[in-house]
Amino acid sequence: MTIQNVLGIDLPVIQAPMAGVQGHELAVAVSNAGGLGSLPCAMLSSEALRKELEALTSQTSKPYNVNFFCHTPPEPDANAEHHWREALSPYFDELGIDSNDVSAQAGRAPFSSEAADVLADFKPPVVSFHFGLPAPELMARIRGWGGKILSTATTVDEALWLEAQGVDAIIAQGLEAGGHRGFFLSRDISTQVGTFALIPQLVDAVEIPVIAAGGIADFKGVQAAMGLGAAGAQIGTAYLLCPEAQTKAVHRAALKSETSRVTALTNLFSGGAARGIVNRIMRELGPMSSKAPAFPLASSAIAPLRAKAEAEGSGDFSPLWAGQNVGGCKEVSAASLTRELAGVGE
Repeated sequence: MTIQNVLGIDLPVIQAPMAGVQGHELAVAVSNAGGLGSLPCAMLSSEALRKELEALTSQTSKPYNVNFFCHTPPEPDANAEHHWREALSPYFDELGIDSNDVSAQAGRAPFSSEAADVLADFKPPVVSFHFGLPAPELMARIRGWGGKILSTATTVDEALWLEAQGVDAIIAQGLEAGGHRGFFLSRDISTQVGTFALIPQLVDAVEIPVIAAGGIADFKGVQAAMGLGAAGAQIGTAYLLCPEAQTKAVHRAALKSETSRVTALTNLFSGGAARGIVNRIMRELGPMSSKAPAFPLASSAIAPLRAKAEAEGSGDFSPLWAGQNVGGCKEVSAASLTRELAGVGE
């Protein structure tokens, strides 16, 4: 079965949900072009979620996806937070920030009954998850209005687990992908493999559709993934320069520079492993630090550094999320890019 049949879309292209760099505008453009637009919701309050869904549904009648995280929030650890702020203290001093004024808000929450209450008023046709799945009763609510459920797998074991829970399709996230790793059965980086090694393994292991993600930035990449058995492709980085994206100026500049060729997995910005363009803080502290608190707690201390530096035009402390293939990043409309990725004309 094609992903078009499963999700009710025209093109086998899903726009990856990218929290922090997009809102409903990008999702609307992709959905109206025939792909599946996605709205990242993990950083939205219930009120903000409602507003975004009102805007989205007023501008498209096509299928769309809402995406949530399913992590288990860690217990705050005062000792870990102390050591993390101590590691960042030279930067606080440099930028004139008082670390005692830093908020302890993590900014990312897992899918909840409150979020499901908001969704129930809109009945989104597709709901996708990162870091596993929510409680069965929450999944039952989505299925109750006919919603399709997707989630990310980075290994065969994760794909088999997701299939056993009854998801409608699996997003196979290769190691090349920008942003946070969606792994949830193990946090061992050595288990993570490239997209084109992962796709055939998952296709052979499960009976449901597999959607390829990671390092796919053009029509040839989509075709290659589907040639290995993927039912479609989820693409994020290629959309970051589209006018409908909310990618900040320092991030856009980095994507257009030669520095975008070098990315690495880092836990400095949230505590979770995520791929971004290597910048100053990643070089100086090392991209993976044992001092960073557990996801998502590391984000609170680094946020004021990011804000101050960005106000001065610097991305030294920003999470410049990007996959390993930025060649598809173009300053064109999201609709044009979606059709180009699918190999169809204007």
